[in-house]
Amino acid sequence: MPQATPRSSLPGARPSVFLLAGAFVTGMFLFAHGGCGGDECQDAADCREDNGTPAEGKEWVCDDKRCEQHPVLQPPPDAGTPDAGTPDSGTPDAGAPDAGRPDAGTPDSGPTTVSVQVLAFNDFHGQLEEPASQILAGVAPDGGPVRVNAGGVTYFARHIAALRATNPNTVVVAAGDLIGASPLVSALFHDEPTIEAMNLIGLDLVAVGNHEFDEGSTELLRMQSGGCHPVDGCLDGDGFPGAKFKFLAANVATGVDRTLFPRYDVREFEGVKVAFIGMTLENTPEAVIPTGVAGLTFKDEVQTVNALVPELRQQGIEAIIVVVHQGGNPAPGSLVNECKGAGADGLISGAIVGIAKGLNDAVDVIVSGHTHQAYNCVIDGKVVTSASSMGRLVTDIDLTLSKATGDVVGARANNVIVTRDVQEVGAVKELVTKYQGLVEQRANRVIGWVAQTLRSQTDSAGQSTLGFVVADSQLEATKPANLGGAQVAFMNSGGLRADIGQGEVTYGEAFTTQPFGNSLVTVTLTGAQIEQLLEGQWQPSGATIMLLPSAGFTYAFSASAPIGNRVDPASIRINGVPVSLTAEYRVTANNYLASGGDGVEVLPEGTNRLGGAVDSDAMEAYLKAHSSAASPLPAPALNRVTALP
Repeated sequence: MPQATPRSSLPGARPSVFLLAGAFVTGMFLFAHGGCGGDECQDAADCREDNGTPAEGKEWVCDDKRCEQHPVLQPPPDAGTPDAGTPDSGTPDAGAPDAGRPDAGTPDSGPTTVSVQVLAFNDFHGQLEEPASQILAGVAPDGGPVRVNAGGVTYFARHIAALRATNPNTVVVAAGDLIGASPLVSALFHDEPTIEAMNLIGLDLVAVGNHEFDEGSTELLRMQSGGCHPVDGCLDGDGFPGAKFKFLAANVATGVDRTLFPRYDVREFEGVKVAFIGMTLENTPEAVIPTGVAGLTFKDEVQTVNALVPELRQQGIEAIIVVVHQGGNPAPGSLVNECKGAGADGLISGAIVGIAKGLNDAVDVIVSGHTHQAYNCVIDGKVVTSASSMGRLVTDIDLTLSKATGDVVGARANNVIVTRDVQEVGAVKELVTKYQGLVEQRANRVIGWVAQTLRSQTDSAGQSTLGFVVADSQLEATKPANLGGAQVAFMNSGGLRADIGQGEVTYGEAFTTQPFGNSLVTVTLTGAQIEQLLEGQWQPSGATIMLLPSAGFTYAFSASAPIGNRVDPASIRINGVPVSLTAEYRVTANNYLASGGDGVEVLPEGTNRLGGAVDSDAMEAYLKAHSSAASPLPAPALNRVTALP
C-alpha cells in the first residue's frame, strides 16, 4: 500500500470552500485543503479539486501527472448499483457476501481508478443543538488562537450534503458515541431524535462506542430495529422507525463466533470493493455499568481486525477501513489537521497509536474517536483521523482505488470545520424544532437558585464547586438510615458535563450537567479501603481520576510522592474525626463508579450494597431544600482536599 498523505501536508495547499467561508468571516486564512500545484496531479481526486466537475458522461483521470477527462464506462444492466451494491452484513453466518450478485468486473478501457469519498465523524453525543464550545481554527498574526463557532446538526447536515455532492461514491461513517451522554433534547427521548436526524442526514455506518451501551444492549438493539421504549413508550407521540444506517460491532461478542451487530460492511464502487470494520474499545466494560454490558465480551481491537483480513481478502477485498471508538491525544493547541503530540517522533500519543502499528498493513485508513480530539495523521503507513466531538468537524477522506487490483493507491484526509455560515437543512431543522417544543416545558422548570456559577473546572487539588455540590446532594439523598446511612459521597469529575450558571437553575441545566441517568449506590468500606480508594486516583498508566468528596470529608496528598503512597492516612477525616483504618464506613457513589467505572477498583468490593435515587433527582431535591430566590445556594469553598509538595 502506498504511503498515504494527509492533505494538510501537501505543498501548494488551498482552503476548502467551507474553510474559505470561515476565513472570510474571521478575516484571515485558516488552514489548508490540499491539491496539486500547476497542471500536475497525483490522482483523480486532485483533478476533481483543481478543475471541478467533469463534462457530462466523463470523469477525471490522472494520467502521467496530468488531468484528462475520459468517458465513463457504464456497468452492465445487471451489475448492481455502482455506488454501493448490496452491502455484506459481515456476520459469520451471513454466507458469501457476493452470492447472487453479479460483479461488474474490470472494464477493458476507460479509467483505471475509482475515486471514493469517506465522510467521517465521532463522539456526536446527541448534540442536536449548537454546542457552546468553539474549534481552534488557526493562529492570528499576533500568535494568538483563532477560534470559531462550530456545530449544530442543522449546519452539520448541510456540510455533509455539500461534501457528498462532490463525489457520488460517498460513504458517511461515525466512530462511536453517536448517542449517550446527550443533551436533554435528545436524552429525554432515549436518543431517538438523534437517530432520526442521522436518518435524514444519510449516515451509512456507525461503529458502537462505550456510550452506546449506557442503557444496555437491548436498548441499543432497539436503536437499530425501532419500536417504542418498553417503559416510556414513544414520548414524542408517534412511532420510532429505528436507524436506517448500520451499527457495526466486530469485537463485541454475544457467544462463540457471534457478534452483537455485524463485524463489517462491504460497499462496492464501480466494481471495486471496500470493507468497513467497526468496533469499540476493548475496555468498554470499564466505562459502562455492568448491566449495560451484561452477557457481552469485548475483544482486543488489533486481534479482531487482523483475524478478519484473510477473510476479506478471500472475498477479493484489498481496501480496508477500520472505524474504531478509540483514540489519541494531540499536543495542546494543535490545529485540527495536525498530528503533533507527546508520542514517538513528536506525533500524537494514546491507545490509537499502538492499534495503528499493530494492525495488518492491509488496513488503509483508521477513523477513530473516544478522546474528543482532532487530528490528521499518517501512522505506520495508515491514515489515522479524528473529528473532535459534537459534530463540530467532518473528516473528508478521499481514496483512489485501482480497478485492476482493488488496492488503495492514494489517500488524503482533511478535517473540515462545521461552520454556521451555511444554510440550515430544513427537514433537520423541523425535526429539532419539534423536539425542542416537546422538551421545553419540562426543561424550563426552575428547581433552584445558586449565588455563583458552579464550575466543573478543577483546581490544582482536583476540586470543583460543581463537583462538591453534586457530591453533597448525593450524600444528603443517601444519608437517612433507611436510604443507605451514608457518611461520605464521592463524585467523578468526568461525570460533570456542563457548568451551572448563576441565578435560576432549570431542570434542563441540571440534566445537562449530569446527563447519564446514573443511580446512587451506597456500600460499606473499611477505613483502609477508603485510603486505597484515594490512592487509586493516581493510576499506574499515568491517568489521574480525581474524586470529589462531599462536605465534611477532608484529606491531604503529596503529588511528588510515589504512586500508591501519596495520601497521608492520618489526614483522612470525616467531620473532623480521623478515619480508623479498621472501622467501617458507609460510602455513596453513582452506579458507574460503584461498578468500577474509571478504573476505580475499590468501590465494587464494598459490602451491603443499597441502590438509591437517580443522580439528577438527588440534585433537584438538594437545590429545592437548600436554595430559594431570596437565599440562593452559595458555591462551596474549595477546602476539602489539600495538595502538598
